[in-house]
Amino acid sequence: MTIEIINNSKHELPKYATEQSAGMDLRANIDTSITLKPLERAIIPTGLHIALEPGYEAQVRPRSGLAAKHGVTVLNSPGTIDADYRGDIGVILCNCSNNEFVVEDGERIAQLVIAKHETVGWKPVEVLSDTERGAGGFGHTGKK
Repeated sequence: MTIEIINNSKHELPKYATEQSAGMDLRANIDTSITLKPLERAIIPTGLHIALEPGYEAQVRPRSGLAAKHGVTVLNSPGTIDADYRGDIGVILCNCSNNEFVVEDGERIAQLVIAKHETVGWKPVEVLSDTERGAGGFGHTGKK
């Protein structure tokens, strides 16, 4: 699949780190560093604009290294970029740690995964079919 992209950043286009990577790294495109205090969040611009085909979305996901090492994650994970959005891809970073975190220009801040999705229609009914699980949710199967 080929996707049209405008790169208004100072950085190279997103690319896959390995042949079987699902996501491409997104980089911060900022003029000055941004300090996130504990529990603070900010929208970090990337300078990238894309045109997806209908039936596809781009998912903005956290980078595991930032989350594990620094407690920094993508707040609305995964963030969805719809096929009709043409603006700058912004990443909502949140510092979940007890320490300040400094975002530098060009830093890899998130991953972008392109995914196919379906558009559905609703069929109102009075009763849903039975299943073994039924309405059980949120830990209904226990710890073990």
